[in-house]
Amino acid sequence: MASGQHADRLLGESPAFMEILERVSQMAPLNKPVLIVGERGTGKELIAARLHFLSSRWDQEFIKMNCAAISETLMETELFGHDAGAFTGAQKLHRGRFERADKGSLFLDELAMTSPLVQEKLLRVIEYGEYERVGGSKTLVTDVRLIAATNDDLPDLARQGKFREDLLDRLAFDVITLPPLRTRPEDILILAEHFAVNMATDLGREYFPGFSADARRLLQAHLWPGNIRELKNVVERSVYRSQDLDAAIEVISLDPFDSPYRLKPRVSGTSAAALTALSDNTPSNNPGPDSPARPEFPMDFRQAVQDYEVGLIKTALATHQFNQKKTADALGVTYHQLRGYLKKYDLFEQS
Repeated sequence: MASGQHADRLLGESPAFMEILERVSQMAPLNKPVLIVGERGTGKELIAARLHFLSSRWDQEFIKMNCAAISETLMETELFGHDAGAFTGAQKLHRGRFERADKGSLFLDELAMTSPLVQEKLLRVIEYGEYERVGGSKTLVTDVRLIAATNDDLPDLARQGKFREDLLDRLAFDVITLPPLRTRPEDILILAEHFAVNMATDLGREYFPGFSADARRLLQAHLWPGNIRELKNVVERSVYRSQDLDAAIEVISLDPFDSPYRLKPRVSGTSAAALTALSDNTPSNNPGPDSPARPEFPMDFRQAVQDYEVGLIKTALATHQFNQKKTADALGVTYHQLRGYLKKYDLFEQS
């Protein structure tokens, strides 16, 4: 969603980002299905829109559908439509997304959420351009470019029998894999400034005074698991909370749930008294001989966190003979995430 009157844009100058834009420019003119893969918040819908508007179909419909937001029972009729009387409550003909997108493009987000029946019908549309409405017997023909997106590992789901391999083959003519924001450090402040200026405008402020040096360092040090969407929320929240309109933003609100009154997780079958007793006897309050030493305050929090992460990575690398794939598996991150950490902390020489 855009903030106020401002539409989201594809912004950046990092090599990884520029490479994606070049791939999109090459693929846009082709009448082939496209699969966009990326973590949540990396901008898959914006890339899909760019593919459409750079193609010869730019003046036709660009129809979007989030498969995760529609129940399995409704998904078939939403995609393919239904005839009047097809089921109870179907009083009139309903045109599905494929029918509405004829001569244009159809973007299906969260494709992995589709059922086997829908996947079978998608395969037929891709191969022959044919489908029937639910409850109908007439075969309809459509000319639609299908653009699909997912944050799941479709090849792995196919191996598990949870996604049709033949559909994956048709979709994967070519795959655009979007880089996470943590691998685009050059773009973080560019995007942050853009979101901040838009938010200041929406709030009716005359200008955005910028970020302080500490705020900029914090924005660049954060790993952004929610990627660009998370960055947008963090920046907009930090701008609106800032009351000194002439001073650079000092406080970056990374966690909207951060509060001294934050609710505690519920523990099934455990009373409040038991929880209190448990908390009073935790290792942090009663350190044993093997417990780590309690930190001393005041401290440099960011440096302490960095030192801890670097220590973990170095230990894992040494334990696994500096094999990056095994190290990534041991740390519970992907290979590309580990490479991002190695770059961030300048550890490539040690790996």
